[in-house]
Amino acid sequence: MSEVLAVDAADLTKTYGALTALDRISIQVAQGEVYGILGPNGAGKTTFLRMLFGLLRPDSGTLEVFGRSWQSHGIGVLEGVAGFIESPRFYPGLTGRKNLQLLAGLDGGATAARVDEVLDAVDLTERQGSKVSGYSFGMRQRLGVAASLLRNPSLLVLDEPANGLDPAGIRDMRALVKRLASSGLTVLLSSHDMGEVEHICDDVTIMRTGSVVYHGSITALREQAPAQAHRITTTDADAAEELTRARGLDVTRTDNTLAVRGPQDRIDALLADIIGAGIALRGLSLDETPLEALFFMLTEPAPDAVTVDVDTPATSGAHQ
Repeated sequence: MSEVLAVDAADLTKTYGALTALDRISIQVAQGEVYGILGPNGAGKTTFLRMLFGLLRPDSGTLEVFGRSWQSHGIGVLEGVAGFIESPRFYPGLTGRKNLQLLAGLDGGATAARVDEVLDAVDLTERQGSKVSGYSFGMRQRLGVAASLLRNPSLLVLDEPANGLDPAGIRDMRALVKRLASSGLTVLLSSHDMGEVEHICDDVTIMRTGSVVYHGSITALREQAPAQAHRITTTDADAAEELTRARGLDVTRTDNTLAVRGPQDRIDALLADIIGAGIALRGLSLDETPLEALFFMLTEPAPDAVTVDVDTPATSGAHQ
């Protein structure tokens, strides 16, 4: 692993009057990893990415990209960096290929072979001759990635790349990010969806109202997550709840439905108890995943904010 970080942000702060958009956040992204910045809308994710691209300047703190800072290198900071903030925009009356050719010209040019390569990378070769006005939202997102790849970047920055996509589009975008990462490209992406980053990111920073509430690996985050919740609906909720508490399981109740958390073997034993007691089982489903449950615990407003921290190398975490 290179000693030079792809992104090295330390104590970044940004305020707008009484509003603190970023509160001394620090994020370190190692070269070659897929790093996720996760949080609900308003957490400060896009503010940070705008700083990375030089669209905003911090009130205090430092930010380096591949060892270069805006103060010392100016626009040279963005050498080898590409991506988009929010949704990419194109000329709707032009074809996908023509849009890429125009963007390449603005950025110093690209060979026809390179345009072919990026279209193939995002699975748009067959639609390159179609006007962008006929593209689905997911196709326009992938065209945005293609445009970013034209400059053959070392760091690809994607702001909510799956936002607004249908399930098939989310699947395709996830597969695309995985393919790009497998080539050694460093990918930094933001999201408000734990499911989007869980299976593609190496490390993650979770933010809430401008502050970091977790930093570390996805593996370590899973270890912090609560047990999977099962939703159990029966014909006798009182008796089912009594059986659940007798087994020492965590349970909350809404009408005739119990939300039960605990080890899978104890959940299985509880279900056997319920059926054995002659109680009819009307419904059984899984609630949010353990990581989703932890994400909501960390980011939803509460009188006392929850902060989870794990010890991770400085090259792959964020520090407050």
